[in-house]
Order: sequence, then structure tokens, then C-alpha cells
Amino acid sequence: MQRNSSARTVVVAGGTDGMGRATALARLERGDTVVVIGRSVEKAAGLTKEAERLGAADRFEFIKADLGSIAEVRKVIARVAEAYPVVDALVLTANKQNMKRQESPEGLESTFSLYYVARYLLGHGLATQFDAAPDPVIINVAGPGTKAGAVLWDDIHINGKYNTMRAQLQAGRANDLLAVAFAENPSSKAKYVLYHPGFTQTDAINQFNQPLRSIVKLYAKVGAKSVTDSAAPMIEWIENPPAARLTVDDRGKPVDLGLKMFDKGNAARLAGVTEELLSKR
Repeated sequence: MQRNSSARTVVVAGGTDGMGRATALARLERGDTVVVIGRSVEKAAGLTKEAERLGAADRFEFIKADLGSIAEVRKVIARVAEAYPVVDALVLTANKQNMKRQESPEGLESTFSLYYVARYLLGHGLATQFDAAPDPVIINVAGPGTKAGAVLWDDIHINGKYNTMRAQLQAGRANDLLAVAFAENPSSKAKYVLYHPGFTQTDAINQFNQPLRSIVKLYAKVGAKSVTDSAAPMIEWIENPPAARLTVDDRGKPVDLGLKMFDKGNAARLAGVTEELLSKR
């Protein structure tokens, strides 16, 4: 594929809906090549139609994959690396609420595998492609600034007491440490942005069971940001990556990296635990 010198190649993990979809379409409209990774062929078909409407069908690719599977993430990395020698931006948005504990095909707690391990693999696995870009950036949409939750060092797979929020918060704190570890020991020259958009009106609300779903939808009508507003900073970071190696943004405000959730020792520890997990799978 011939590369336009003024355009970018953008990979969006979890880009068939929500902020990932909004970012993908905005970058297609600006002339970029966009690769979207997701599970839903039906949602991807809608996205393909939008790409055609923009006259960007030849600059759009959908890769069907379950990012909760380590094996499938590795296949995605191989596919992207083969087809796109240069990757300017990686946007990480894939996540899923699980009301009951589930396991990935490799036996990891599924939230941890999808929300953290897949992001670890993609961020490091495309290092060669990032280094071929002039000013690459990785944008990890998580929950920095949130002080609740922790990495459960003695029970990372939550074989003990499981609940949805505990799993989500653990993966969120793992992403805090992932960003720190990447900045401290980068595998590529990519800048790293850890972004908390705040409560946003996305289809993720439908993952909740009733009556919680109705309560969250009601609150969303009055208290949630639009997808467009939440995606706007991501779209601009792709255009103009920050100068700093690591940027942590909580709803438009910088986050103090001196907070305990960004402890460098714990970041190195989690990187080691992760590599050990991956070496066995």
C-alpha cells in the first residue's frame, strides 16, 4: 500500500462503536488509513458503509478478532505488521463488562486479558511499525486518576471473590502501571497517552443487567459526555502527539504521576508478571 506523506496509518482496537468508532471515522475523513479491530461483523459492516460514504473504502480495513484471546491478538499483530510497515497511532479502547467471572481461551480472567493484556501486547508488538513513523503515539483509554481499585497481586485472575467493578478497577490500575512501564522502558519511540474521558454515552451501558442498566441510562442522559466530545482529544493527539514520553489525562486535566497508582516499582513488577504469563501461553 502506497503511503501519502501527509496521511497517517491508525490502528483502533475496539473501533466498531463508541469512541473508537468516532476516532476511526474522523481520521478517515482527514485522509488517514484506518485499521479497526473488533468482534462484530455486523457493526463493522456499518463502519464500512461509512467509509464508502467518505470515499475512503480503499483506506479502511476491518480485522475480526477476539482481543480477549492472546492467540488472536498475536495474529492481529502479525497481520498489521505484514500489511502496514508504518503505524503512526494505536488507539486502545476495547473493553467489556462481565457480570459473572469468565476466562479467556488461555485461562486468564477475561477482563484482565481484554482490558490489560491485549493492550500490553499491541503496544509492544507493533514496535517496529511505530519506529518507522515520524512521530508515533499510543492512546490508551482507561481510567487514570481513579484512586479506587488495585492490582490483586495474590489473585490476579480473581479466583476468589469476583464482581464486575473489582475486575474493571484491577484492569484500570494495571493500565496505569502499563503506561508507566512503557515510559520507563519503551519498546519503541512511540509517545504514550493514558486517557480517562469520563462518563460517556456509549453502547457499553447496555452491558449492565437490569435494573442497573435503566439507572445508568437515566444518569447518562443528564450527566454523560457525548462520544464526539470524549473522542475529540484522541483525534487531535493523533494529529499532534504530545512532546512528553508519557501524558496522563483525566477529563482534560493532567494527573499527578507521583500518586501511588503510578509507582515505578509496581510498574516493573507487573511487566515481569505479564511477561511470565505470556511466556507460558
